[in-house]
Amino acid sequence: MNPQTQPALPLREKVAYGLGDVGSNLLLDIGTLYLLKFYTDVLGLPGAWGGLIFLVAKFFTAFTDMGTGLLLDARRAGPGGKFRPFILYAAFPVALLAVANFAGTPFGLTGRALFATLLFMLYGLFFSLMNCAYGAMVPAITQHPDERAQLAAWRQGGATLGLLLCTVGFVPILDLFAGRPQLGYLMAASLFALLGLACMWLCARGVTERHVAPAASQRASLLGSFRAIAGNRPLFVLCLANLCTLAAFNVKLAIQIYYIQYVLNDLSLMAWMGFFSMGCVMLGVFCVPRAVRRFGKKRVYLGGLLLWAVGDLLNYLLGNDPLSFVLLSCLTFFGSAFVNSLNWALVSDTVEYGEWRTGVRAEGTVYTGFTFFRKMSQALAGFFPGLMLTQIGYVPNVAQSAEALEGLRQLIFLYPCGLALLTALIMGRGYRLNEQVYVKIVGELAARRHTA
Repeated sequence: MNPQTQPALPLREKVAYGLGDVGSNLLLDIGTLYLLKFYTDVLGLPGAWGGLIFLVAKFFTAFTDMGTGLLLDARRAGPGGKFRPFILYAAFPVALLAVANFAGTPFGLTGRALFATLLFMLYGLFFSLMNCAYGAMVPAITQHPDERAQLAAWRQGGATLGLLLCTVGFVPILDLFAGRPQLGYLMAASLFALLGLACMWLCARGVTERHVAPAASQRASLLGSFRAIAGNRPLFVLCLANLCTLAAFNVKLAIQIYYIQYVLNDLSLMAWMGFFSMGCVMLGVFCVPRAVRRFGKKRVYLGGLLLWAVGDLLNYLLGNDPLSFVLLSCLTFFGSAFVNSLNWALVSDTVEYGEWRTGVRAEGTVYTGFTFFRKMSQALAGFFPGLMLTQIGYVPNVAQSAEALEGLRQLIFLYPCGLALLTALIMGRGYRLNEQVYVKIVGELAARRHTA
């Protein structure tokens, strides 16, 4: 069956799928945005130690992602589907551990660091089970390229809404517990974790798996998974691109609260920053399907990277006051919406490419190979800000030196700008799986199945 003749997905299913990334990001972004600051300012850990916790935990979960992919590919579809049960049941421990990450302990400095590392690793393990199943499910929902682009847009819209809620709502809850920051972090994390859990359940209940491949006849291995990634050129290029873009985005998010508090001297600006910048991301997400139909995924992706880089460069040069910072950040986040949305549509297309090239359909391995590189990026993006906070001379809860302030400006603007430009070079020269090639591949796969 030609994928372009398949019926459109109902709106309620697209909304349900988008809710999955609302929930996923509510559970993830409280850590991305605030956990490093909790480590440095509440637990009293040095910035480099906080960064090291991120590095160790994210490297660990990169490999748990790969293990999840092997598990998904080996699993037979049951009454609840192949992927949905992982979303339903892993969401509970993810929510509990997302709160536990903000728990204090009576241990000394080393004990607090070790306990925080263990909690973050456990959180990452269950998050792998939940989120890898969620992402790998797209090829099972639809094979229509435009419908996949729309699911990617709904997913990015959900991710943006989750990030917006975390950006706008977390700090006001902390302010309700002035003088008791430990309790404030726990209460805020608990509220967001409960909301995230509800969204994940609504997602799992609202989507349908229509194109589920049978379980792999041969047991895959971790080494075989890496070979599959290396042999799937479009997937490998996407992995390299995401290594850059996710590092840029996560460093920006981690440093944002420091920049607003110490450079702009107005922590209340965090909520306004989140409201306007995430609003621009939502606007970009809604533009994705129409832009893709007119220009194609790759051109839209490259255009988003260019807007991202220009916004960051202008912010470094001109964004020294709150208004300029917010306006230019809106340009950056608007461009990032196209990049982050299309990552998910592009990686789904590589499933059919891999099957066409090797004869083996492996949604789990493809998706988790992709997320392996994303976790490597997150590991480096978590370690780098913590290390650099120490290097630039950051001291918590006091006025910062001129060198520290300049270091914060470079971290939030120049570093992401450079990585966006590098990504544009990687994708521009390396990615060749356009819409015409994809339709040809799916047609050939259908013919193979018909004659088999």
